[in-house]
Amino acid sequence: MAELDEAELVRRVAGGDRAAFDELYRRTSPWLAVRLRRRCADDDVIADVLQETYLAVWRAAGSYAGSVTDGSAVGWIWTIAANRLVDAFRRRARQERVPAVALLETTAPAAEDEVMAHRVDQNFEQALLRLPPELRQVLQAMVLDDLSVRQTAVLLGMPEGTVKTRARRARIALREALS
Repeated sequence: MAELDEAELVRRVAGGDRAAFDELYRRTSPWLAVRLRRRCADDDVIADVLQETYLAVWRAAGSYAGSVTDGSAVGWIWTIAANRLVDAFRRRARQERVPAVALLETTAPAAEDEVMAHRVDQNFEQALLRLPPELRQVLQAMVLDDLSVRQTAVLLGMPEGTVKTRARRARIALREALS
């Protein structure tokens, strides 16, 4: 097997030759792993991409072996790996966009807790309404809408420094009103 080039190994893999596949893997996987690490630092993703790549090589070797293109077998393997890496990045991005599902409480709150929560909610609401409108807007955007300083600045059309200052002043005012 050592005298065969990668293209011939792929052709033999297409015929179901496991020894040719093992040799192809031994020759190309270290190089492929290094190239993938240049594009992704997550070792788990790299391992998954390598596995998916060589699975695809095993399954699709016939499509390469029958091709009449002048492309190299190593280039063909790299193309498969690069596409699998892009797929992995897309999967990760989709998973990060999926909102977490809030778990429901299994026990009902005590009546006293509900009364206190209602009273605290009323006190908080009253304190919030007593804030100047410009402070209330910033606090609502950052706390209630869970926006970052930058997002709040864009939403309200003001510099980030102004947002930070108003948020601090609003928190101090609320703290004083609720204590």
